[in-house]
Amino acid sequence: MLDALDKQIIAIMQEDFPLAAEPYREIADKLGISEAKLLERLQQYQQSGKIRKMGAVLSHRTVGYSANALCAWIVPEERIQEVGQLLAKNALVTHCYARKSQIDWPYNFYTMLHAHTREECREIAQELAKQSGLTEYIMLFSTREWKKVSMKYFSEK
Repeated sequence: MLDALDKQIIAIMQEDFPLAAEPYREIADKLGISEAKLLERLQQYQQSGKIRKMGAVLSHRTVGYSANALCAWIVPEERIQEVGQLLAKNALVTHCYARKSQIDWPYNFYTMLHAHTREECREIAQELAKQSGLTEYIMLFSTREWKKVSMKYFSEK
């Protein structure tokens, strides 16, 4: 169970990370706690699995990865686990998940691919198909980015 301080810490850690010599001290000061207390709580969250990692969010389009495709695959149910583990290991796959297929939509597995060009995306998908032995997939390329933000928990905004 999260207490009020936990929620405050989680909320502030979702904001821009201070570009300062002592960023955790700066965050702790905003929270009105010691840096040691903040680091202790962050370690507890990581050990308990409440947080998985802290990292930078790269604006992929700004750095040239402007071709993005949701690749929908048909994966036999008995291979979902195996294929999921295989494709999730690939550094070029940023999202990887299974869904139930539908009567008019046979695809049941999805990967998000990012590259500099659509051709590179197609090559990545071909390589993934080769590695996994999958033959049926469709690529849905992004045409416009409407919104891209991370989920914010316990935010006052």
